[in-house]
Formats: sequence, C-alpha cells, structure tokens
Amino acid sequence: MSESTRKKVSAGLARRRRKERVFRMTGLLATTVGIVFLVVFFVDLIGKGSSAFRQTFVNLEVNFDAAIVAPDGSVDLQYADFDALARNALRGLFPEVSGRGPLRELNQLLSVGAGYQLRDMLVENPDLLGMTQSVWLPASSNVDMLQKGNIDASIDASLRTISDAQLAWIDALQRTGRLELHWNRAFFTNGDSREPELAGIRGALVGSFYMLLVTLVLALPIGVAAAIYLEEFAPRNRWSDLIEVNINNLAAVPSIVFGLLGLAVFINWAALPRSAPLVGGLVLSLLTLPVIIIASRAAIKAVPPSIRNAALGLGASRMQVVFHHVMPLSLPGMLTGAIIGMSRALGESAPLLMIGMVAFIVDVPAGLSDPATALPVQIYLWADSPERAFAERTSAAIMVLLGFLMLMNLVAVVLRKRMEQKW
Repeated sequence: MSESTRKKVSAGLARRRRKERVFRMTGLLATTVGIVFLVVFFVDLIGKGSSAFRQTFVNLEVNFDAAIVAPDGSVDLQYADFDALARNALRGLFPEVSGRGPLRELNQLLSVGAGYQLRDMLVENPDLLGMTQSVWLPASSNVDMLQKGNIDASIDASLRTISDAQLAWIDALQRTGRLELHWNRAFFTNGDSREPELAGIRGALVGSFYMLLVTLVLALPIGVAAAIYLEEFAPRNRWSDLIEVNINNLAAVPSIVFGLLGLAVFINWAALPRSAPLVGGLVLSLLTLPVIIIASRAAIKAVPPSIRNAALGLGASRMQVVFHHVMPLSLPGMLTGAIIGMSRALGESAPLLMIGMVAFIVDVPAGLSDPATALPVQIYLWADSPERAFAERTSAAIMVLLGFLMLMNLVAVVLRKRMEQKW
C-alpha cells in the first residue's frame, strides 16, 4: 500500500471515529436530558401529592346528646342533626365566642363530613347515645392547607381564605394538642366529593377495575384467537393482507375515535347506560384489541418452524401443533402483549369522556351497569377544580395511577423472563 493511500485510509478512519464519538455523545446527552426531565417530573409530583396521604383532624369531646339525636326516644338518621353535636363540641372549647358571625367562622374549622362520621359511629355502636366520647374529626380544607404550609398566614387577611380569628383558634388547638395530621384513610375509602377533605378515589378504582375486567374478558380471547387464525390458518391472499393492514392501522388510531364509535354504537344504537363500566370496558376492548393481536402474532412468529415441522412429522394434526406446541411456547409474548394493552387501557381518558364517564359520581359502583368513573377521568375532574386542596389530591391520584401502570409493566417483564423459551 502506497504512502498516499495509507494517509487517505487513516484520514477516513479518523473521520468515521470522530463521527461515532459525536453520535455517542449525542445519544448520551439525549438520554441524560430525558432522565433529568423524568426526575424533575417525579420530584415535583411527589412533592405536591405526598401531602394528600395525610389529613388534618381535630380532637373533640363529643356528647351524643339524646335531646339532639333522638328527641322522640329513637334515633332517626334522616332527621337527626349530627352536625350540631360536632359544633357544640367545638364551641365548648371556645366558650367566649358569641354572635352569628364569629360562631360561623368557628364552625368553618370543621369539615362538613364531621357529622357523617358521628352518625356512622352511632350506627356501629348505639351504646354511645347519651355518652361523651373523644373523637378525631376531619378539619376543613382551609385548615388542612394551613397545616401543610400551603396558606401563608403572614399575608394580609383579605388575601387569604382564613381570618385572623380562625388563625388564633387554630393556634390554640395546636397548643393543646387537639390539631394533628393523621393518615388520610378517606382518600382510599371514599368516593368523589365537592369537599376536598372528603374526596377519595375508591369509586374511580372500582370503576377502573370493572372496566379492565370487561376489557380482559373480551379482548384477550378474541385477540389471541384472531392472531392464531391469521398466523396459522388464514390463506395468504388479498383479504388477509387487507385485514393485517387494517389491524396495524387501528393500533395507531387516536383513542378518542374509539370513544366516538362507542358513543354511536353502544349508547345511541344499543341503548346501553351512559357512564357505566360495561360501556367503558367495551370501548377499551376495541382500543386494546389491535395491540393484543399484533403482540400475539409476533409471539407466534417467534416460534421456530422446526417445532411445527417436528410435530407434523410425528403425525400431529394442524390443531394439535398449534395448541400443544405453538401456543405454550408463544404464551409469554401473548401475556406480555395483553398486560401492556391493559395498562394502556387503564391510562386512557379521552374515549371515556365521550361516553359520559366525566359525570360527577359520588357513590361507589356496585355492578357493571352502575354509574361510575375511572381513575384517569377522576384526575381530569380534580385538575379542573378551582379549590386549591384538589391540586394535591390530583397529584396523589396520578401517583396511584403511575404505581398501577408500573406494577402492570413489571408483571409483564417478570412473566416474560420466567416463561420465555430459548432455542
């Protein structure tokens, strides 16, 4: 090799290596930026939402006065004034407060759910009638926001939602140990509410569970059966090619289109109930079906042809080859595709908005046809609420949703690792 050729080759090698280093540095920079944005997102989300898992409570000595709860000798839950029990207990700590205005401000320290808690206590234990019991009752959202540092007490009273008198009463409750932050069990056991301190995600979780159950029952067997037929039995012609192209196209269709389809077919034509998990599950089944079919076909294609040829050579029928040999070997990929499809369905909100699941639902659904909402829709509703206390609950609900999504993807990874076969 001549000297000039050697120099040209060396220059070309140096140039290619330089380009490779630039490409590696670009990829490393892009990965670093992505990780930084992800860390910032999670830090901000956890910082805003972690406080929602604790709630401010007020400790009061409540007298279950029979003259208020059971004036006729029997407890009438429909007409008994349980709120008066909570108000009387709070006023007993501040006997100097008088007048309609100051008393109204004092009563605003308690949540409207305090009376419901006292009612439930009396229902569970009727012996409390006429007795005095120490009870931790939920404080109002303004008191809760103040305790968590989301309200600045140093600014002018006209710029905050808590008056100077209320600040003094809150300070007195803190000094006597009657105002504390406890675990917010209501966030997981209550349905939605107009009051932030009473709002929970139980209704949304149950609605999401019912929808995913319908989606799994419908989409998984239909998707796997369609994949087996297209991959193992369907003839290769224009019709099968057309079906394959349309399945791939459906996987890329925006989710709101499936919501419009569900609105037209399941609600307007089939007259199924609006805001029902049954309709939500049907719509999400349409959404996840292409994903499951594509993943299942890819898993079937990954099975070596030698497995099929060996089974056929030993006299197995086509059906036996598929269900005794191909299916067990492709099952990990099918399950992974199904779980990924379910996780996508869990995070969808646009198609559910189109079928009316954006309605304000307080009660927890008891069946597939009861009005319900889903966790992503609940997050959307809370994010649109003007109350400041709903901001932390929105972040906390997002944390719960991300936790479920990560858990489902982790299950998919574990199943694939444990069940995959290597040839």
